[in-house]
Amino acid sequence: MLAKKKIGFIDLFIDEWHANNYPKWFREAKRSNEFELGYAWEESTMEGRRNLQQWCAEMGMTPACSMEEVVEKSDCICVLAPANPEVHERLAALALKSGKPVYIDKPFAESLATAERIFETAEKYNTPLMSSSALRFSDELLSGKVQNMKPIMFTTTGGGRSFDEYGIHQLEMIVSVMGTDVKNITFTGNEKRLSFSYEFANGNMAQIAYSPFMPFTITAASESESVCFSAASHIFENLIDAMLDFFADGKSRVPKAETLCISALLEKSTALLHGK
Repeated sequence: MLAKKKIGFIDLFIDEWHANNYPKWFREAKRSNEFELGYAWEESTMEGRRNLQQWCAEMGMTPACSMEEVVEKSDCICVLAPANPEVHERLAALALKSGKPVYIDKPFAESLATAERIFETAEKYNTPLMSSSALRFSDELLSGKVQNMKPIMFTTTGGGRSFDEYGIHQLEMIVSVMGTDVKNITFTGNEKRLSFSYEFANGNMAQIAYSPFMPFTITAASESESVCFSAASHIFENLIDAMLDFFADGKSRVPKAETLCISALLEKSTALLHGK
């Protein structure tokens, strides 16, 4: 029997929603017999939350003394900090030089320039790299129905704590369906209710409607038909399956060009929101 590949976690603070749920999901995934959870490390402990030793004891992982230990003893690495993309480049620095598959949680980076540097480092050291919002992997989008109808208009709704943190989910859906060639962005609203419109070079359009408590939905229209449905079925199960496929073969399930485009759109969109 082949030895299981060890998954390592690197986080800003480990007691957060993604890190708290990933271990269970990894253990329940289709390829769970090929992987096991290994070492975890956090840069600091958030006040009022479990420290690394407490968290690892409950999650069945081993506390590491450093990022170096996680990278050295892991076969594949998750760089988490899902609410703090500004630290991803720093937390991923050693892993990106390892040659081992690295998954960086969403949002990938706080700017296009940072996203490009992260990819440059990974490519320099032949390190496989992947990042994604779970919404890309909803059953609704994986079915291919939306893509196959060749939409000329694509609208998403969604919510979350803030657009800065959660806008990635709607942008990931838009770019995965409509492509990367956005030529113009318009904005109206404020931090609690907003709308973005994205015009593509071919004349197609996509829209975002965001308010903190809105559900994630998709509406798409082609020249001859339209669909409208929820966009969140089995997103985490499918994301974890995609991550383990990536850890197994080193092939990202998300094109680099799309990740860079999403980083650029999120940077430009949040700048418009905040009047920069």
